[in-house]
Amino acid sequence: MTEIIIKDGVEHMDFEAVANMLSRSYWVPGIKIDEVLKGAQNSALVAGAFAGGIQVGYARAISDKTRFAYISDVFVHEEYRGMGVARRMLAHMLAHPSLQDVYQWLLRTTDAHELYQKLGFEVLAQPDKIMEIRRPRPLR
Repeated sequence: MTEIIIKDGVEHMDFEAVANMLSRSYWVPGIKIDEVLKGAQNSALVAGAFAGGIQVGYARAISDKTRFAYISDVFVHEEYRGMGVARRMLAHMLAHPSLQDVYQWLLRTTDAHELYQKLGFEVLAQPDKIMEIRRPRPLR
C-alpha cells in the first residue's frame, strides 16, 4: 500500500486532479478548474492527500482564523476511500497552527456523519439559530 502524505497550501495542490475529483461530487457536479481555483485562493486553508505523488484527496476551510471555520469540498478519490484519508486531512486542518484560535467549526454533509462525529463534530445544538440563503448554483 502506498503511503499517504498530507500537504497544505495552494502551492502544493494539483488543481486539475482536484477539479476532476470534485466534478464527480454530488454538491458541485461538473465543477470546472477556474471555480475550484477561485475557491481555494479565497480559503483560509486547503489540504490535500497524496499517494505516490498523486493527489487523491482534498478539503478546504473558509475562515476568519479567529472564531469561525467552515469545512468544504472534502473529497477522496474512490480508490482511496475507507482508508482514513479524509479523517487524516481533517485532523490536519483542525490542528493547523493558522486556525488554532478557531472555536466554532461547521460543515454540511449528506452522508458522512459518522466520519465527522469521530473528529468531534455533532449535530447542531441550536439549529433554529442557523439561517441560510439558498440560491441555485450559477451556470459556469
